[in-house]
Amino acid sequence: MHKIHVSVKREQSYDIAIEQGITKNLRNFKEVFFKYEKVIVISDTNVAKRYAKEIVRQIERFGCKVHDIIIETGEHSKDMDHAKDIFYHLSEFGVTRSDLIVALGGGVVGDLAGFCASTYLRGVDFIQMPTTLLAQVDSSIGGKVGINLSKGKNLVGSFYQPKLVAVDPDVLQTLPKRVYNDGMAEVIKYGCIYDASLFYEISQSSERSDDEKMQWIISRCCEIKAEVIQKDELEGGLRKVLNFGHTIGHVIETYFNYEEYTHGEAVAIGMYYITLKSEKKGITKAGTAAKIKEILEKNELPYQMPHLEEERVHNILFRDKKFSGDKITLVLLKEIGETVFVKMDKKQLLEFIG
Repeated sequence: MHKIHVSVKREQSYDIAIEQGITKNLRNFKEVFFKYEKVIVISDTNVAKRYAKEIVRQIERFGCKVHDIIIETGEHSKDMDHAKDIFYHLSEFGVTRSDLIVALGGGVVGDLAGFCASTYLRGVDFIQMPTTLLAQVDSSIGGKVGINLSKGKNLVGSFYQPKLVAVDPDVLQTLPKRVYNDGMAEVIKYGCIYDASLFYEISQSSERSDDEKMQWIISRCCEIKAEVIQKDELEGGLRKVLNFGHTIGHVIETYFNYEEYTHGEAVAIGMYYITLKSEKKGITKAGTAAKIKEILEKNELPYQMPHLEEERVHNILFRDKKFSGDKITLVLLKEIGETVFVKMDKKQLLEFIG
């Protein structure tokens, strides 16, 4: 088992535990579960069919009373209505602040369950058990939890760290190809912003059938994110680097109501588009956008900006939570593996993205 220790100032430190087959063998975490009388496992319809029964059975062996909550699969479930439904079930189950919530699923489940854990009774402990590549390398780590509103993505949320992140690379073998590729967009992002060697390694191959390489890729991405959040838990500075590609990506997701593009696909387009623009401005080394395009194509990810109505884009863009007053900080590349922050007002941003 590979463990990455995450030390943050505001909450207790926790481990990211990475091991093949971890979902079938929770015995190594018995000291974690023994502390809780009740455990609530939250998953979605797809994940529940495959993993929930086995997870519940194992936790019950630790002497815990286990309940499960199953939500519909998809981004549309990450909203206030589903949060209210979870709150209702938590109250029906008699959950107290000495109980535990387990988020078993992808990014939607992790964000929603984490948000409910952070707000119910002003905070109930929770564990992340991510079952998609995107969740394993990104959304399950760092304590960002939240829900969407009709006006935009992640507009309601908080910073709330898990007690443990348990990552099983084996579960990736059952993912649909599009869902796996979705996660590869975030892996590529880490290479772009932080580790050129990771970028060039996955340029050669990123086949999930290569167990050893996949464990290395996941571990490296988790190490990068852990390093970033330990230096900046609340996104006051360095952590903004993780937003590379996300300003444009969130516009695309929201514009199409989360139905046309996955999160990773939208971010992929955002990374290429913003790099193309920054190259033309002389900020980014020439040829960088071409490298990003090539690696996106290899991983069957889109890079071309869809046709978008300008007024709608502006309305979505200016509601981005990354705005501070009239200013937003864009994350741009100097070259692969090296970033620069550029602060812009709304007028400058519109001129920049063209």
